[in-house]
Amino acid sequence: MRQFQVDLRGVVDLLSRHIYSSPRVFLRELLQNARDAITARAEVDGGGGLIRISPLTDASGEFVLRDDGVGLTASEVADLLATVGRSSKRDIFDLPRSDFLGQFGIGLLSCFMVADSIVIRSRSARGGASVEWTGNADGTFQVAELDEQLPIGTSVHLVPRFDSDDLLRGPAVRELATTFAEFLPVRVVLETPGGDLDVTRPAPFLDETDPAEAREFGRDLIGAAPLDVIDVSDAATGTRGLAYVLPFAPPPSARQATRMYLGRMLLSENAADILPDWAFFVRAVIDSTGLSPTASRESLVEDAALERAREQLGAGIRRWVLELGLREPHRLAQFVAVHEVGLKSLVRHDEELARFITRWLTVETTHGTMRLGDLVDRFPHIRYARTVDEFRQVAGIAQPSEVLVNGGYLYDADLVRMLPDLHPHVSVEQVDVAGELDRLDPPPLDDRDAAVALEERAGAVLESSSCAVVVRTIDRTDLTGLYVADPEVLRAIDRTRTKGITNALWGGVLSKIDDTVGAERDDDLTARLCLNWSNRVVRALVGVTDDAVFARTVQLLYIQALLAGHHPLSDDDRSLMTGALADLVSLSAGLPADVFPFDDPH
Repeated sequence: MRQFQVDLRGVVDLLSRHIYSSPRVFLRELLQNARDAITARAEVDGGGGLIRISPLTDASGEFVLRDDGVGLTASEVADLLATVGRSSKRDIFDLPRSDFLGQFGIGLLSCFMVADSIVIRSRSARGGASVEWTGNADGTFQVAELDEQLPIGTSVHLVPRFDSDDLLRGPAVRELATTFAEFLPVRVVLETPGGDLDVTRPAPFLDETDPAEAREFGRDLIGAAPLDVIDVSDAATGTRGLAYVLPFAPPPSARQATRMYLGRMLLSENAADILPDWAFFVRAVIDSTGLSPTASRESLVEDAALERAREQLGAGIRRWVLELGLREPHRLAQFVAVHEVGLKSLVRHDEELARFITRWLTVETTHGTMRLGDLVDRFPHIRYARTVDEFRQVAGIAQPSEVLVNGGYLYDADLVRMLPDLHPHVSVEQVDVAGELDRLDPPPLDDRDAAVALEERAGAVLESSSCAVVVRTIDRTDLTGLYVADPEVLRAIDRTRTKGITNALWGGVLSKIDDTVGAERDDDLTARLCLNWSNRVVRALVGVTDDAVFARTVQLLYIQALLAGHHPLSDDDRSLMTGALADLVSLSAGLPADVFPFDDPH
């Protein structure tokens, strides 16, 4: 049986283009190997604990990384370094998998992205001669035992490729070392012109540090003081860290992003798979000793361990929400106020999130802004309007004993429709504007003839405004009337008003829409002014015999109803209002009509 031949240059190209995101990872791989070697030496003789980095200088001509770890014998060099893809550290060093960062046996090859040759000098803590291994990018290597007695440990020497000089020099090396190794549990020292610089420091998100330091770390991470800090952990996978609650709402397109460490070595600044998607309102810093990285060591393997860790970390965040609601409801209200739109969006698709967060979300109702939890506790039957316009129309005639929810704001109608699934004792009903009008009582029987006559007379006044008139009894004496129209009517009116101010092209498009919609509808697109028989102004209109006074009063009631319903006035509506006011002033003062010259558009 013959073995495959491996073109090492092709492997290096594969690493640089398809596995590793950047040649910058060479230092991460070297730090990883050095840390593993130090971990192994601790089991042999209890020694070790230092990694020293000497960046490239003009004087030295090379980059060097040294560790005082377990070191390698000549046979171990062949086993670990001369076989591409083999990572047998766990077998040779006899340590459990979680003690090692490296797993794939390709890390050293990343150095070929910045150097054409790699020289490794080492002496083993188990004894034996010092050894030197030299590997070349063309796939050749040689191993030689050295006469000199090297310190126990390993040093890696790199002479830069023509295009990688800057990556091996001081500024870049300092940035990379800090990024990847800042929180390693071993000491990392960087040689600088001003002396040795300690790269590592205690991890504020792991170690027993002052809570103020953990908060300050969160401030640096998210760019603002966090609303709160949540401890999250999963003992089974050795995963733990802190989740910082964002004091601002992230963009709608933003995905969950966690700074992820493995064995305190940075894996990714934006790991998207360690927390549940619904936890968009936190930015977490997590370390794990039991989760598995992909070959590139830039993301996590999606396996049962990751799924468990994600569930447990999410459970910790859920507990925070629930406990905050019990202990400090005012702070939970502050949290919901910041993230409410995002929470409303997610609960529509995430039953788990919906069951513990929905009750703290708020909606606008005829009883003011209410939390959904209070809403379902007080009202077993909840009615809602699908649009803001419908809510404004129906709210004016809603019974005080009932509740009407404004479902016109983003996601609110969907939330209301979900309530029976979350609270089985609750029923919901979508209101219909025309149906609500039909529910109103007509005037008393004794007044019925007068009311019908008022409808006909007022309807004739507003005929040119495409608005019919009905008279109903509304239990609010201060309310003169309501402008009532179903959503399609309002859209048609908006299109008509827009055609009056737009150019010919868009006017033609809107006309085509009107023609299409009109062909599909059997009813007339007519709005209605509902006059309130309980209001004394409306009843007084019955006795007005002057047609001019009657017409101008009805026109003003029509404009008042439009404004009360927050409907925009068209140019014709504004002219109608101005003319009606002018004529009423003229009539009441006994002035001649030409004192207020006005051309009635109707």
